[in-house]
Amino acid sequence: MATLTVPASVPPVAEDCEQLHKAFEGWGTNEKLIISVLAHRDAAHRRAIRRAYAEKYGKELLRALGDEIHGKFERAVILWTLDPAERDAVLASEEAKKWHPGGRALVEIACARTPAQLFAARQAYHDRFKRSLEEDVAAHVTGDFRKLLVPLVSAYRYDGPEVNTSLAHSEAKILHENIHKKAYSDEEVIRILTTRSKAQLLATFNSYRDQFDHPINKDLKVDPKDEFLATLRAIIRCFTCPDRYFEKVLRLALGGMGTDEDDLTRVITTRAEVDLKLIKEAYQKRNSVPLERAVAKDTTRDYEDILLALLGAE
Repeated sequence: MATLTVPASVPPVAEDCEQLHKAFEGWGTNEKLIISVLAHRDAAHRRAIRRAYAEKYGKELLRALGDEIHGKFERAVILWTLDPAERDAVLASEEAKKWHPGGRALVEIACARTPAQLFAARQAYHDRFKRSLEEDVAAHVTGDFRKLLVPLVSAYRYDGPEVNTSLAHSEAKILHENIHKKAYSDEEVIRILTTRSKAQLLATFNSYRDQFDHPINKDLKVDPKDEFLATLRAIIRCFTCPDRYFEKVLRLALGGMGTDEDDLTRVITTRAEVDLKLIKEAYQKRNSVPLERAVAKDTTRDYEDILLALLGAE
């Protein structure tokens, strides 16, 4: 399901460090060499490269990259090179501090990761920022969004397959009653969405459809301009159909008057080792255009090259 392509015989870490150092030497930077190394190494190998580079050259690799490359290309390379948990911590911090109702990084980190991955991101947040993710979200987010997002990012859900069908039936009714009353931020709605396991939530959403003859998200589309409802729908889609959720993020990032490089970079760098192949298939099915072609049309030069490499383009 990942699109990351790794050589059949991966060079030793020391050789990758030498190649990267070589890319930084001289009057110009060899961006293609940077891409050929970093865009074709998995997270464990990239972590080893960072450690070995610092030991050999006395400079953190991310700092060296920041000194040599800039702009959209720099952001894509830096985000990709980070350990996944550290990357999530950086993305969460950026969104919390510049929070706006349409932001989706916090929802994705809380709902499109496993409980262990969310926990690792919170630990990485402690290490990097000397604060908790929860306190930063509470400090910068307000109103109903704070009621929802603080417990969402604080969750440590059960990750097993067990489901209580009678509970799913009763909690589907609770959700329907509150949605019918337009009590979208009711404590019970937030409790269900922020504490139940993925398997339990899927059972609840299926029970909702069976009892009320349509999906829950249909009832949450009563006001397309309501960002709180859009956030609730995003949470549900991250659990029920993450490939289609991320396809839509990419479609909107590539389909407007201008390209939303932040969303484009975030999705590709966070999903290339997870399920980007499924997202590509969803994009092709929905838009009748390969995702690689859409990215190539809307991006240029080294930024285009790093994204296409992570998409697995030949």
